[in-house]
Amino acid sequence: MDNRNNTIAGWVLFAGICALGLTIGSGMVFADHHPEKEGYPIEDAEAGGATASAVPLPNLLAAADVAKGEAVFAKCAACHTINQGGANGIGPNLYAAMGDEIGHGRGGFAFSDALKNVGGKWDFEKMDHWLTSPRKFANGTKMSFAGLGSAEDRANLIVYLNAQGSNLPLPAAEAAPAADAAAAPADGAAAPAAADKGAAAPAEGAAAAPAPAEAKK
Repeated sequence: MDNRNNTIAGWVLFAGICALGLTIGSGMVFADHHPEKEGYPIEDAEAGGATASAVPLPNLLAAADVAKGEAVFAKCAACHTINQGGANGIGPNLYAAMGDEIGHGRGGFAFSDALKNVGGKWDFEKMDHWLTSPRKFANGTKMSFAGLGSAEDRANLIVYLNAQGSNLPLPAAEAAPAADAAAAPADGAAAPAAADKGAAAPAEGAAAAPAPAEAKK
């Protein structure tokens, strides 16, 4: 009888150990691991989302594609029309906007005072700044669009806008700095050659010097 009781107690103890082991193991596998920073990162074009381009704007415009700019304009189409005589919507009609006075005209559209106070006309540089971040270009603007982070997208959109009734001449592309840097060593290479000529002169003079000495003999 004692052996039977000992056997039962042993099995009960063994079952308890197994259950405890399963509990600890499942707790390790299904443990809730919290990240250091909860949530999902969202890129903000105004807080560093815009890509810095080493290529000057005139060069970007020279390489821009009107068809690609039309595709980028799809992001603007919810608020703007761009056809000639198109109606204003949430934003003004943008036909022939390049070269137009900033914050005025556009069929009587109600521009914000922030944009009206910028002054000047929409040239390529101002349009690039506006498309990068409307709020930074005109603090207090009613436009809620955060901006385009890609410099190439902005250039494509600008040439598309320009092709819709404005047709301003594009600024001349700047010479590549790499070409100027490559030319510098070539110009500097001429200096050692001149130095060699100077070094050769004393040698020729040294050869001529013994001649008077022989004449005295």
